[in-house]
Amino acid sequence: MGKRKHAGWVEAAAVLMMGAGAVTMEAQAEPAPVYGPRLEGFAYPWPVREFSFASQRQTLRMAYMDVLPERTNGQVAVLLHGKNFCAATWAETIRVLTGRGYRVIAPDQIGFCKSDTPENYQFSFEQLALNTRALLDSLGVEKAVMIGHSTGGMLAARYALMFPDRLTQLVMVDPLGLEDWRAKGAPWRSVDQWFAAERHKTAETIRAYEKKVYYAGGWKPAYEPWVQMLAGQYRGSGGEALAWNSARLYDMIYTQPVLYEFPALRVPTVLMIGDKDITAIGADGASPEVRARLGHYPVLAKATAAAIPGAKLIEFPTLGHAPQIQDPEAFHSALLEVLR
Repeated sequence: MGKRKHAGWVEAAAVLMMGAGAVTMEAQAEPAPVYGPRLEGFAYPWPVREFSFASQRQTLRMAYMDVLPERTNGQVAVLLHGKNFCAATWAETIRVLTGRGYRVIAPDQIGFCKSDTPENYQFSFEQLALNTRALLDSLGVEKAVMIGHSTGGMLAARYALMFPDRLTQLVMVDPLGLEDWRAKGAPWRSVDQWFAAERHKTAETIRAYEKKVYYAGGWKPAYEPWVQMLAGQYRGSGGEALAWNSARLYDMIYTQPVLYEFPALRVPTVLMIGDKDITAIGADGASPEVRARLGHYPVLAKATAAAIPGAKLIEFPTLGHAPQIQDPEAFHSALLEVLR
């Protein structure tokens, strides 16, 4: 994999070798990893390619992995990552799907990870969907199974609404936006306020949030590389640009709910939900009374499944916001079943 593999996937192996008694990767390694503006130094499990395209009066580079199976089943799966995730966090899902014959395409959206983080860009789910379609067009992909997690679930829904003829199936994994946080009382905040909060992110704050929300209060050493993936980029020279992109992306997520259009979805849809998920953007700034009303995923999931024509709901009672990472075996078993 090259000489720089002290980072990325070698980090993951090191974490797993520490054993259950280890505290964190950061506590064991000095200095803590530092990654570049486009996550340089953090290794992905397959080669990363670039798609260059014109958007909003600039040329942008979109990173992606295009992983071919040994024996194809003729189908393509597109994996859309979440807000605090990257294409690399789909690694186990990519292995499972390629093992079943799928060609898998996993992009980093503009503003994330190994893709460009433009200082001036109007982020919208429509724009990200259009970017994704342009990537697939460049690869000759006309139809695909679209699998989106977290913010990627919101994006997958928007993609399905805009380009229904381009999907064979829509799978949303713990998508954000199953409720309108603003309408429920979570206070609006300016992009400047989001930016100030993002500038103070550390490995400790990232880890604490992920433990609470993504993994239902539990922790395994295998989760640590994803903490360092984010924290390492914030430590680097691109930390400020990353925070600025992150602030505008939070504004996009908060102000552009897709849920009101769920009844208009006309593609076969599966909703996969960790019932211990409590994600609610803006809840940290809300009153205790408002916070108590937000993020009840078991209730939200049932309402969403009822709103989407013909949708199928799969629940994981003990899992949080990232079931594909927290319990890969259970998640992939269920995923393969619905894809059949």
